[in-house]
Amino acid sequence: MSRYARQMILPEVGPQGQARLARAHVLVVGAGGLGAPVLQYLAGAGIGAITLLDPDRVDESNLHRQTLFTLADIGRPKVDAAADRLLAATPDLQLVTHAEALTAENVTRFLDPVDLVVDAADSFATSFILSDACLVCALPLVAASVLGQRGYVGGFCGSSPSLRAVFPDLPDTAASCATAGVMGPVVGMIGALQAQMALKLLLQHSPSPLGLLMQIDMASLSLSSFRFDAAPEPENAWRFISPALIPADAQVIDLRPSHEAPQLVTPDARRILPDDLMRAPLDTQRALVLCCRSGVRAWRAARALQAHGFSRIEILAAGDPV
Repeated sequence: MSRYARQMILPEVGPQGQARLARAHVLVVGAGGLGAPVLQYLAGAGIGAITLLDPDRVDESNLHRQTLFTLADIGRPKVDAAADRLLAATPDLQLVTHAEALTAENVTRFLDPVDLVVDAADSFATSFILSDACLVCALPLVAASVLGQRGYVGGFCGSSPSLRAVFPDLPDTAASCATAGVMGPVVGMIGALQAQMALKLLLQHSPSPLGLLMQIDMASLSLSSFRFDAAPEPENAWRFISPALIPADAQVIDLRPSHEAPQLVTPDARRILPDDLMRAPLDTQRALVLCCRSGVRAWRAARALQAHGFSRIEILAAGDPV
């Protein structure tokens, strides 16, 4: 136990807390910029088991913020490169990796055996899918997002409101690190805060990070936080779904232009651009599935269609074309 001596000497950890960490099983979704500090600090703290999901491969443009990887890892699956680093430093860690994306179809399978979930994917669809599932299971979720020099981290679900209670709507644009840029140290700060929140939850510290959201703005060099323990859950929230979960009678509308997505999301989908959607012949009584890359265009379209009598709407974020 000398490895954890500096941690165990803390009265809020001690031998009992260290044993609790050793028994813990954490699901980490994402092995990128947020996932790198999350994984390193959780493994380094003595977490017994980690399940890691990420479908992507290491790219040279990742290296300024994804500190688990080196030039030698370019082209490798992120989960494989991450496993090499983590197990070299903590060989007793029980690490299970999956080179696949988390979806509405598989989320329940990955939640069943774990004590806590860390959302390090920085994806609207992933965050809402995880939040919806964790709310049902009363499972703590530590979620975060970073763009440019700003980001947030919060503790959701479990005994607290979900992500939707704090963010009931999506932003108007689908800006990402690839399109808007990001500074590596800010990602590291947010990821480290995620790991600290996760450890405090597993150690049952008080006050709890559940119901707390912290915001970092390094552009203005400011840090703020607020509690949302009593925030209400939004009514009639639109679910993010997977192609396999589309209802048989649903009208599937692909909002992406053909140059962005030459192949429709499903064989029976109809391609209708957002500007043409209000003039399209759609049945208000049938389920409607709206598809785009990130979910932002579909979310905006759902908002407009809801005002015209559509009530059964679901969102499909198709991601980047393969």
